[in-house]
Amino acid sequence: MKIEVLHHASIKLTGDKIIYFDPYKIEEEFHDADYIFITHDHYDHYDPESIEKVRNDHTKIVVPYCLKDKEHHLLADGYRYYEIDGIKFTTIPSYNINKQFHPREKYYVGYNILLEDRYYYIMGDTDRTPETDMVKTDICFVPIGGTYTMDVDEAAEYINDLKPQVAIPIHYGMITGDLSMGKEFQDKVNKEIKVEIKIGE
Repeated sequence: MKIEVLHHASIKLTGDKIIYFDPYKIEEEFHDADYIFITHDHYDHYDPESIEKVRNDHTKIVVPYCLKDKEHHLLADGYRYYEIDGIKFTTIPSYNINKQFHPREKYYVGYNILLEDRYYYIMGDTDRTPETDMVKTDICFVPIGGTYTMDVDEAAEYINDLKPQVAIPIHYGMITGDLSMGKEFQDKVNKEIKVEIKIGE
């Protein structure tokens, strides 16, 4: 599986299928997406112009409840299991505990998706919550920028408890947080967990 963090929290996974999560600030006309997953409706996660640059006539779009009025093929909500064309995934609520940017009642989600025998957890914009503590995954895309999500210390503590095989920090270096945060996060994560820094590489 080829893993790319295109910008900020925009992720592209290329394997048997090409899957985008929250495509944002896409400049080229790729039109190669088999699936697009959206975590929530903020402009840096739901970017209609970028969606148009990666979608094609066969692309299927998965959105959370807050985007129910937008085009979609599957509406995701809450802590639930789903399957689309044989691709299995669970939605995990994403929300803030001690700030108001991502209220729980908005029904924002993250996705823990099974691809080629490994689970990939794209957390979305969230703090550490009782729901995130229930997740078991192999590769975790964790927001570290602070302000709107976990900060570096909170994210590292979460990853050290989660114990995925790989942690990939996201949501920094553009809107919140500078590029040095990736290395700072890496230094705080237990050495048995591999940290892959994709932003600014």
